[in-house]
Amino acid sequence: MQKRNHLLIFILSVGVFGILNTEMGVIGILPSIAEHYNVSISRAGWLVSLFAIAVAVSGPTMPLLFSGINRKKVMLLVLGVFVVGNVVSIFASNFAVALIARVIPAFFHPVYCSLALTVAADSVSEEEAPKAVSKVFIGVSAGMVIGVPIASFLASAASLEVAMIFFAVVNILVFLATLLFIPSMPVKGRQSYGAQLSVLKKAITWVSIAAVILLNSSVFGVYSYLAEYLKTVTNMYSNSISFMLFMYGGANIIGNVVAGRLLTNHAVRSVAALPFVLGAVYIMLFFFGKLSVPVAVMTLIWGIVAGIGGNINQYLMMSAAPEAPDFANGLFLTSANVGTTLGTAVGGLFISAMGTQYVVIAGLLSLILSTAIILLRHYMLTPAQQSVS
Repeated sequence: MQKRNHLLIFILSVGVFGILNTEMGVIGILPSIAEHYNVSISRAGWLVSLFAIAVAVSGPTMPLLFSGINRKKVMLLVLGVFVVGNVVSIFASNFAVALIARVIPAFFHPVYCSLALTVAADSVSEEEAPKAVSKVFIGVSAGMVIGVPIASFLASAASLEVAMIFFAVVNILVFLATLLFIPSMPVKGRQSYGAQLSVLKKAITWVSIAAVILLNSSVFGVYSYLAEYLKTVTNMYSNSISFMLFMYGGANIIGNVVAGRLLTNHAVRSVAALPFVLGAVYIMLFFFGKLSVPVAVMTLIWGIVAGIGGNINQYLMMSAAPEAPDFANGLFLTSANVGTTLGTAVGGLFISAMGTQYVVIAGLLSLILSTAIILLRHYMLTPAQQSVS
């Protein structure tokens, strides 16, 4: 049973990697796409922005719609849609077709990711659930960080089509692994849509949504401009910037592993400490941003803390609505995307008004607000929930 659970979680992790890789990997090949379809780089960017909008819109609804169907069948459906989208992208003769082939799978993105988190948690005991979920988050981090340089390398070393083939191959392999090795998973004790939607009547659900938005905003409001920060403030060369981005990604994966243990043993303390630790990192970045070595150290710590933060965001939503796990994970995905969009916009405003060095203020403001929300959320918990260390 334990070996089967390990295999299940591994397949889910790789599956999430494949889907996030499809989403984020395109960032590394946008110049090649613009050249291939003879469109501007800003128009090519629609492949990223419209994908993110589709995910944000479908986050609360699609997981809810599929929540009563056999989970294996749903995962195969979503992976199949991504495979078809990937294959169409390889042979797309014009940009409009390529855009459609991207956006349609995007609506199914929250379904698989939500299911992966729910199934991973359900495959182990309640106490071990955070560790299982953290392993799936490794796939999320890897998809967000590793997919970009791999796709960029393949496009430059071979062709744009080869990079697209890479996306397809990963999803095909996960589809086959799911088909062959994951058992049928009928939904037990199926809940009505109304019963799941009723979690929106709880104040703690909305407070948790606000906390997730602000915490994700605090991370991506600064991280979205990390390359620009390293270039203009720290005065690093392009090779050094690439290394720093890789280091951040690797640290993010480490943070996922650490988060599993923290949330298993010290959930409440970990949630309370996150804004203060991340705030300290940003303050150090602000005062020592021109010095390469301190910035490298802070980036490493920042990556670990951000990895922990992603797990904490999911924990906040799940603990607020444990009776509707698929819907709660969908709310988490949408809230996280809203936070990313909000943080990136606010960070851009600070850069335009004050300069790149001051982008950390955007992160600090989100952290101050998130601290107040987390404190409010804590006092809304029952005494038994508050006593969890």
